[in-house]
Amino acid sequence: MKLAFSTLGVPGLPVSEVVRLATEHGYQGVELRAHPEEPVHPGLSKAERADVVQEFKRGGVEILTVAGYVRAAAEGDDQPVLDELAGLIELAHDLGADHVRVFPGGGDQDPATADATAARRLAAAAPYAADMDVRILLETHDSHRAGVDVARVVGTVGHGSIGALWDIMHTWLAGEEPVASHAVLAPHLGYVQVKDIASTEDTTPVALGAGVLPLRECLDTLDADAWVCWEYEKRWYPQAAELPGLLSAGREHLLRLGAPKD
Repeated sequence: MKLAFSTLGVPGLPVSEVVRLATEHGYQGVELRAHPEEPVHPGLSKAERADVVQEFKRGGVEILTVAGYVRAAAEGDDQPVLDELAGLIELAHDLGADHVRVFPGGGDQDPATADATAARRLAAAAPYAADMDVRILLETHDSHRAGVDVARVVGTVGHGSIGALWDIMHTWLAGEEPVASHAVLAPHLGYVQVKDIASTEDTTPVALGAGVLPLRECLDTLDADAWVCWEYEKRWYPQAAELPGLLSAGREHLLRLGAPKD
């Protein structure tokens, strides 16, 4: 199991400090939140992108994903969505990241309409992603919270450059058992986002193992060399504990849960 953490847990932290945290706490990769309020976003120049690459290379840390905010199923014209997605693909390519994360964002639309919109846009973006050696991952989130929802869209596209990102909180909140989520997502799975929360009603992030999410059951479904990323949502919950103080214990907890069973 290869471990990463998301910079959603350390809002605005300089790249050099992100790399330092990863190396000091034993994480092989980082998921970079790509937003204008963060150090890494599509507005960076070529030189700035090269500087980010060098920082990660010096630390021996992999940039796993550019986590964008494209909503593939959102209402409206296709072109603005495709343009934003192309910018994220180019950023991922320049940084050497394997993945771009996108959301469904279907809102209150009829599910069939949202599915068709997302599938059409992802299919349109797939050839460019393939040319750039980047894989677009649709996350289990918002309008497509369950694994079966995301798998339905990704399966419709049927392109190797379009896959799925399994956020275990959302599939759990959808009432889907981990084995069922994995069964439908496995043919498309890029990697897994783990986290922990206090309860269904209180989704404030807590230390891994201190909440109610079925971490062991999810990790039990994965291959030994799978990427697992801790997405600690500090940006949305400023009252939550600081992530750096939790990273080492979180790593140890995941490795214990993911250890081979006798």
